[in-house]
Amino acid sequence: MSPDASTSQDPRPQPYLRIERLTKKFGGFTALDDISLDVHEGEFVCFLGPSGCGKTTLLRAIAGLDVQTAGMVEQAGADISALPPSERDFGIVFQSYALFPNMTVTRNVAYGLESQGRSRSEIRDRVRELLALVGLPDQGDKYPAQLSGGQQQRIALARAIATSPGLLLLDEPLSALDAKVRARLRYEVKALQRRLGITTIMVTHDQEEALTMADRIVVMNDGVIEQAGAPTEIYSEPASVFVADFIGIMSFIAGEVTGDGEVRAGGLVLACDTSGLPDGARVTVAIRPEDIVIEGGEAARATGAAATTDQGSVFEATVNYIEFLGSFARAGLAIAGERLLMDLPIAQIRRHDVRERSPVRVVVPRDAVRIYAEALPDG
Repeated sequence: MSPDASTSQDPRPQPYLRIERLTKKFGGFTALDDISLDVHEGEFVCFLGPSGCGKTTLLRAIAGLDVQTAGMVEQAGADISALPPSERDFGIVFQSYALFPNMTVTRNVAYGLESQGRSRSEIRDRVRELLALVGLPDQGDKYPAQLSGGQQQRIALARAIATSPGLLLLDEPLSALDAKVRARLRYEVKALQRRLGITTIMVTHDQEEALTMADRIVVMNDGVIEQAGAPTEIYSEPASVFVADFIGIMSFIAGEVTGDGEVRAGGLVLACDTSGLPDGARVTVAIRPEDIVIEGGEAARATGAAATTDQGSVFEATVNYIEFLGSFARAGLAIAGERLLMDLPIAQIRRHDVRERSPVRVVVPRDAVRIYAEALPDG
């Protein structure tokens, strides 16, 4: 953060949660390396990344469950870096639910309220309100073992927000559920968060979960933040090869800048933005499958690059294979010795009679080609 970021001249609201230069070491291993991040009030932020990237360690540092080696955590303008978890203002939901098996649903939800010394009538009314809020108004007398996984997760969520905390922390809350229940609860959790307006941080390794739920995604790798931004920004403008590879599907080719606005990738010459890169610079070329389109109306010829037009680069390709994926199909293309993926709606597959081993003429739009001055991703 710049020195004047907190002055009255800054039109942006002050962050509700501020993490500054946070480092966490376990012996000689650095799990978090100089992390800085602002989270604003009411925001839903997802920490996204592969196993071991540091996302859960960062969440636990915010909660005080794993105290940082260095750096600061500030919440609502107060430095909470040295406070124990019991003195921090948050509710938390774990992957394992962590409900008390010997307590009824009502007692589980009431636990935090009882610890605060609330009156019986106040606790009763609040529990009734919360069970209705999570769609389980008639389950209060049951025990956790009598509920489905999705119901247990709703109860864990009700318990976490019972005391009206300022911050809600979700640690892989949906990963233990089956796909259909997970998809339904994604919507329910997000709708509840919006209704309550509670600042929320969720840890997940599931990119679809992050893309559908988050206001902002923080992509982590090897203990650092690779990129933070809105889901559309993360997907459309990945800041690194790692982010491009981790979010969505991407075709990668090793390339070289050959001129202003042009890169050669194997046998392909692609029009693209080469700003800031000199001729001869080695780059990784990245193209999303849905960005490649069929050029309408023209019969395909043999192989190799056909032309560069205002649309982008036009190529003659051969369809190696087609994968049916429901509402769309993914075609594996061979173009001038290189392999790219192309996603097409089923209607276009039929309209253009795209078949395995058939020729097809495709356009790679200029703004669909991303280049990185980095090596190809592993694998």
